[in-house]
Amino acid sequence: MGKPHEICVRDTFAGLSEEQLAFLVNDTLTEDNLMVRKHGGDLYDGVANGLEQLSRQYRLFIVSNCQAGYIETFVELNGLEGLFVDFECWGNTGNSKAENLAKLIERNSLTRPVMVGDMESDRAGATHCGIPFIHAAYGFGEIIDCDLRIDSFNELTEILQKGYSAP
Repeated sequence: MGKPHEICVRDTFAGLSEEQLAFLVNDTLTEDNLMVRKHGGDLYDGVANGLEQLSRQYRLFIVSNCQAGYIETFVELNGLEGLFVDFECWGNTGNSKAENLAKLIERNSLTRPVMVGDMESDRAGATHCGIPFIHAAYGFGEIIDCDLRIDSFNELTEILQKGYSAP
């Protein structure tokens, strides 16, 4: 979790030849998206409603280490169409989360962005771009150095609706 698709495949299938790894990376890119579309997943409590509320007040974006097509599948599957202004991912660019975050900030002329995430790559991306980082502590990663820690998406929604101001 939180790593580019290619690195996940390489970590999982260490010891395979480069040719075999390349085949698995390419083959599983499509299969992963098909499995997500078929089986889905559960959003954390408050995410769908919170995103809808926040989209009325803020422009929302996604930056991910996922493969191409995954974000579109995720958004469609969860009925979140129209809530996000833009997104960028490793699968589209081959770049790190930090580089993709910087690209998204520049492309959308963002002046006061805030990164919300649960992985070290999210924190590193925010630090690289010089923006505040809110750690979603209910997610997958453990992060010590953050501007704010939240324990639920509902907590994030409340804080942002009140007009979060980074320290």
